Amino acid sequence: GTLKTAALEHYFPLLAVEHDCILSKNAEVTVAYRVVLPELFTLTAAEYETLHGAWLKALRVLPDYTIVHKQDYFTEEHYRPDLASDESFLGRAFERHFNERPYLKHTCYLYLTKTTKERNRMQSNFSTLCRGHIIPKELDRETTTKFLEACEQFERIMNDSGLVRLRRLSTDEIVGTEGKTGLI
Repeated sequence: GTLKTAALEHYFPLLAVEHDCILSKNAEVTVAYRVVLPELFTLTAAEYETLHGAWLKALRVLPDYTIVHKQDYFTEEHYRPDLASDESFLGRAFERHFNERPYLKHTCYLYLTKTTKERNRMQSNFSTLCRGHIIPKELDRETTTKFLEACEQFERIMNDSGLVRLRRLSTDEIVGTEGKTGLI
């Protein structure tokens, strides 16, 4: 048999990034956030209950057929002290003690994706050629606007908890620039 070649873009599921949203080839809209979580083992039992309640309240504002995806990255880095700061003897000793020691840096992202009821039933033989229309009927301007409003409300609820900070990623942070790589 002969090998067939195809461009990577043909298999890549993303169509575009516009207005700080990721658009897939299946007409799904995704909003991406960078999440700052509390340090491990620093919350009291009451704070854990508050955090759990905030997540439940925030998830309830999202419309049906919304996918929530949390992604954690752990990278090994080396501690870089601030030796130029005018601190006490103990402060300088602390900085020298941890100088160049490895640690795991944690970065967390949260993605909210609006999909459709039609997408849940999707099979391999279910393509845009068989459907007769390119964009799913459920995904129109009004649905997208309601989804983006729900995402803003989700972000506000989580940030108001005081325990988690969400920051929506811009197009440049998602795609990247000449000087800095993005998520994609």
